[in-house]
Amino acid sequence: MYKDEMIQLHQFLVYVLKYLEEETQITNDCSEYISLKISPHHIHKTKAEHKHAIFVLCKIISQVIADKEDNSIPENVRNSLADLVTRSEKELKAA
Repeated sequence: MYKDEMIQLHQFLVYVLKYLEEETQITNDCSEYISLKISPHHIHKTKAEHKHAIFVLCKIISQVIADKEDNSIPENVRNSLADLVTRSEKELKAA
């Protein structure tokens, strides 16, 4: 995936998170994403940084939906997303 496509996906996931935020109070869940200090508007950030932010957003969104919808997302999917976040974080530190 090209960097500009990653940025578009990043923006879409931010919109999804904002939509979910309007329905529920999820500010505590977002602390991991906020601590990254990267948004889709930061086009100067690397592709790897946007990729990591995407994985973090996916993990947060899956947790919020699972909590809200009584486990509508299987736990193995949520665990896999958490693993992706961990692996992408290690890639960032190695780079």
